[in-house]
Amino acid sequence: MARKKALLIGINYFGTEYELRGCINDSENIRNFLIEDRGFSPSSRDMVMMLDTPENEGTPFFPTAANILAAIQWLVTRNQPGDVLWLSYSGHGGQVRNDDGDRPSGFDDTICPVDFQENGQITSEMLHRAIVSPLHPECRLTILFDCCHSGSACELPYVYRPDEAGNVNMVDTIKQGVGLIRAAGELLEGGFSLSKLDDAKMLLGGATDFFNGLHHRGGDDVDEDGLAPEHFEEHWETEGKDVWMFSGCADNQTSADTSIAGAPTGAMSWAFVRTLRESPEQSYINILQNTREELAKKYSQIPQLSCGGRYDLDQVLAVRIQNMLIYADICLAANEDGSSDIRQRS
Repeated sequence: MARKKALLIGINYFGTEYELRGCINDSENIRNFLIEDRGFSPSSRDMVMMLDTPENEGTPFFPTAANILAAIQWLVTRNQPGDVLWLSYSGHGGQVRNDDGDRPSGFDDTICPVDFQENGQITSEMLHRAIVSPLHPECRLTILFDCCHSGSACELPYVYRPDEAGNVNMVDTIKQGVGLIRAAGELLEGGFSLSKLDDAKMLLGGATDFFNGLHHRGGDDVDEDGLAPEHFEEHWETEGKDVWMFSGCADNQTSADTSIAGAPTGAMSWAFVRTLRESPEQSYINILQNTREELAKKYSQIPQLSCGGRYDLDQVLAVRIQNMLIYADICLAANEDGSSDIRQRS
């Protein structure tokens, strides 16, 4: 009999300059969704919650880097064919310099454990090796990153590129690429500094990712579903793992930490759950379309979909094999008017 396992991680970074408000709520909301709508068991044998609440400090459930990697190992190992996995990470995400030369922007995506200032961030390559590589090939893993810079956060080998009909609005992509170039220029006005130069390089690297992505449209390497290969040095495409990842935004974007109906939440996680509750039997591509439509009413972030192989995007999101959601929710910046309804999770 197929087993369902879930790992839900929410980090609010209490008492630090990086404090967020909605990440623990995200994890609680996803927990309720999995139990009420997807038949997951709340048993501690099948579902693990990692939150940076005071009562968890000093326990295996406090989301330090070491604890997160240990919990991920629990989730993705000792599984059987047909198992369904779901991993959720809600917290800060970021980028670090890439030395392999396989990312157009020059940066790798990361997530930030509660102890990231002392022990560093977890990079996309580390996440892939911890989450995807050990996975049984006949289990299904669904990943959701609701965070800044999350498009390639697990380095899955294939990414969805919109077709000419534009399920994810390509006009928005072009506008944001142009905006990044303009922002880089404005940053350097009034004098240069090393910090300004590094920030400008990151902005321009993000713009490069945007426009390089456009080359995939209509290219020979794009299949009829719009899936195009990513080009990582490690050639992850040879692993053939049944992994699906929804990301809250592109690599060079931020994800909103906001308040909806009076409760702090991540915009992507809220839209994702709302979309699936309104219509449970949706295909992967429909989920991406409808989540994007929901977000576009108020937010500029563009959700992404990537896969472990060239899979049929029209198949329905299944609970027959383990669905694993990863939330990488990140926010550092407050609104321009000083309010805190919407923050950026980066």
